[in-house]
Amino acid sequence: MPTRTVAAPTTDEDLQQWSRRFDLLADPNRLRILHHLHHEPDLCISDLADAVGMRPTALSQALRLLREQGWVAATRQGRLMRYRLVDATVHSLLHTVGADHQH
Repeated sequence: MPTRTVAAPTTDEDLQQWSRRFDLLADPNRLRILHHLHHEPDLCISDLADAVGMRPTALSQALRLLREQGWVAATRQGRLMRYRLVDATVHSLLHTVGADHQH
């Protein structure tokens, strides 16, 4: 298995940023949301709530945090908001921890 070299955080700002990332990833619900969006982009809130087993209000709160971090974006399609994973680092991290998909 080939190894990848990743540059280590070098400044206090870098370390703070990674700490915030890991705090968000430490929550199983948020990690589940990211995993589903990684596999099935452009899900609406009701489909995503069903997929992750959360109430829409709790899911909305988690999505707000993920959007604030810049990991998830939303696009309006008629009356629906569709969510997708947009952060390349999180995308790569999900690949590294075993997310299995076609692209």
